[in-house]
Amino acid sequence: MRQAFQMNLWWFLPLMTVSSLIMTRLLRRYALARSLLDVPNGRSSHSIPTPRGGGVAFVITFLGSLFLLRASGGLATTPVMAFAGAGSWVALVGFLDDHGHIPARWRLLAHFLGAAWVLAWSGGMAPLPIFGSVLDLGWLGNLAALIYLVWLLNLYNFMDGIDGIAGIEAITVCVGGGLLLWISALGENVWLLPVLLAASVAGFLFWNFPSAKIFMGDVGSGFLGMMLGALSIQATWLVPKLFWCWTILLGVFVVDATVTLVRRILRGEKFYEAHRSHAYQYASRYHRSHQKVSLATGVINLFWLLPVAALVAKGTLDGFTGVGIAYAPLVWTALKYKAGAPELQKI
Repeated sequence: MRQAFQMNLWWFLPLMTVSSLIMTRLLRRYALARSLLDVPNGRSSHSIPTPRGGGVAFVITFLGSLFLLRASGGLATTPVMAFAGAGSWVALVGFLDDHGHIPARWRLLAHFLGAAWVLAWSGGMAPLPIFGSVLDLGWLGNLAALIYLVWLLNLYNFMDGIDGIAGIEAITVCVGGGLLLWISALGENVWLLPVLLAASVAGFLFWNFPSAKIFMGDVGSGFLGMMLGALSIQATWLVPKLFWCWTILLGVFVVDATVTLVRRILRGEKFYEAHRSHAYQYASRYHRSHQKVSLATGVINLFWLLPVAALVAKGTLDGFTGVGIAYAPLVWTALKYKAGAPELQKI
């Protein structure tokens, strides 16, 4: 059964990508017919009205694959419930927000509910290894994990501002995370989950790569943020040090969003208002290219962050130390590209 299941992946994963690709095309037609367009304004990084909501394609593809694999015996019930429950809930909230508007306080409450669902089905936050010791924070750890999941969801929304960047981030992080899971948790099929997500997003990326013909919308960005966070929580229970590995792999988005947020708060700005002061937005304007910045994100993930994460997974580096080493040049780059600086500032 297991051998047949593994062989079926060779056609199942490409089928997922093709399904997502076709569904994205259909969603683009739907968005155009319903005038669901992202209209450029002074804070946009695009110049022409573009359909939004394409993230529905990889949401349906990924969640559908979970149930198919559960039915075939390829996945256990617990992870399927954790991901399907939180993912469908967060996607629904994003879908409704894309079609109208949900006040920020209600969106945030919905995000916390989705994060709580993940933790409830995952068993909370696992103890973390730090400098050779194992730290179990109990309920404080669960609270920190709850905030972590909600922050990751929202920062993913913040970072989805130029063509291709959110899709490339998801694919490269999932490929790296899946590889580390496969190496570290032999005998488990959990490495499938990030690979399934990467395959689902790949079909959408075909339509979103510069110049984008459709955007993923809040339905897609919120879903990806929650799923990537859930993957890191799940990996921690299997191999505790993998939490640090996932934190490293997500470094480009985490650093840019966090540095930008902190600098705007310190300057007294309304941090919750739309803006174009992330490092990646400054970089895309400076280089006059979404493509270069989005591809650079993938290169950094695969050729800098993944090797550092692999050293942590291998035990050569302590997780906390690995995060520091991985993030140091990212913080420097974010500051170089004026992350969080007033939008009129030149690089």
